[in-house]
Amino acid sequence: MDTLAIISDIHGNIPALEAVLADIRSRKVQSIICLGDLAGKGPESSEAVDLIRETCDVVIQGNWDDFISDATDYSTLQWHQDQLGEERMAYLKSLPFHHDFWISGKRVRLFHASAKSVHHRVQPSHSEEERLAMFDNTDQTDNLFDGQTPNVVGYADIHSAYLQHPDFRTLFNVGSVGNPLDIPESSYVLMSGNYGETSPAPFSIEFVRVAYDIEESIRRAREVEMPELQPYIHELRTAVYRGQQG
Repeated sequence: MDTLAIISDIHGNIPALEAVLADIRSRKVQSIICLGDLAGKGPESSEAVDLIRETCDVVIQGNWDDFISDATDYSTLQWHQDQLGEERMAYLKSLPFHHDFWISGKRVRLFHASAKSVHHRVQPSHSEEERLAMFDNTDQTDNLFDGQTPNVVGYADIHSAYLQHPDFRTLFNVGSVGNPLDIPESSYVLMSGNYGETSPAPFSIEFVRVAYDIEESIRRAREVEMPELQPYIHELRTAVYRGQQG
């Protein structure tokens, strides 16, 4: 049986990312997949991009990865752009929209926010119709499954982990490594099964929470005089959204 680690929404929080990667290394994990939003919000975007490129086998694009290189008059975004530099921003802009694969007879699709766009946000409380649309094939998705739709979809973006089974399918959110908005601990997912196999076999999804040094993350943000510092501190300590775009 193979095990994949699925992480997302690092947002420049290196103490959180290092804690999660250490936990992953302690397990029998064959591959690490990142669902985007490497940069922004936190103080160490460049380090986060470099570490994700070094450790992850697949990286897909998040909403911050898409817009962070855009021309802007917004001083906070300009600050994060200065941390990244042109080459890293070009890398983020080039990331793929989604990742499809078979595992234990399951058709799995992973993307950042929805099948429509990296900017289209879907919450667990949204209508069943909108949640079922997460399984659609769209102009944004290739068709690895010979015209069929996925029956397992995993995504990120909302920084809050959950699992549901609308219409006998599996929809899950991995939560966030660097900016969780449900519990003030990093979140990621372990998916286990026979990777690449189209025949039914045992399959599991496990949610993992990892405590990290929140005060060290705050210290680093203060040290570099990061803009919008107080909303960031509030979110890390309380896991309650306070004003920055997710």
